[in-house]
Amino acid sequence: MRLLNNLRFPLLALAAITVFSCNEKEEFITDKISDYQQFASGEYITYRLDSMVFTNFGRSTEIHKYQVKHVIDAAITDNQGRPSYRVYRYIRDSVNATSWTPSQPWTASGSYLITPLADQMEVIEDNLRFIKLHLPIKDGFSWKGNKFLPTDPYQTKYNFSNDDNMAEWDYYYDGTPSSFSYRNINYTDVQTVEEVNEAFNAPVTNVSAYGSKSRAVEKYSKNIGLVYREYELWEYQPNTGGQGGPYKTGFGITMWMIDHN
Repeated sequence: MRLLNNLRFPLLALAAITVFSCNEKEEFITDKISDYQQFASGEYITYRLDSMVFTNFGRSTEIHKYQVKHVIDAAITDNQGRPSYRVYRYIRDSVNATSWTPSQPWTASGSYLITPLADQMEVIEDNLRFIKLHLPIKDGFSWKGNKFLPTDPYQTKYNFSNDDNMAEWDYYYDGTPSSFSYRNINYTDVQTVEEVNEAFNAPVTNVSAYGSKSRAVEKYSKNIGLVYREYELWEYQPNTGGQGGPYKTGFGITMWMIDHN
């Protein structure tokens, strides 16, 4: 999210990693976490959000369209006493597929915390704690971004197996900052964070076989913040011989930045 920082943490100073090989020393300079996630009260990013939901007892698929705005509220401390930032979310529904009615009022839609540390950035949302970015920011570097998640973190909402091993997901940087386009919107200096990309019988081509999809990726633009997110977890049950036939359970969202200050 673009959130210009006038409250920068000293620990987010330019990071340097030193590698020793025999008697030679090679110094690798990495981007700072604050290059991709900046902070100032009142800063915001507005996204288009397409939400995939399964209705009619999981037998129909619908895409609901929204705009969402994420606004930095204030610097606070988290439940461990660490300096953090509270982010408020606002949402407004669309009238149809092409009209987003800017005059439509925003309504509050909860909040979450961002906690920047010396070598990583944590996000706490719905009592779930993720490590979204980690130093060094370099192609191929990997970390356990979900290591703080409980077993089956979505079990109260969805009866699926996609979240069984989320703590073992290997986040990694895919490539170096480059341009990225989505829905005719161009973004520059974008760093991609791959989180998971697993699919079985997805899209469902064999209606008699089990299917599932777990897909999560985020893209951060330098000096702005999060500009794209795809997060899709669902399971298909053929329910052969069962009442009502096959069904899906789960969710999916795709969101991309359309405005910021």
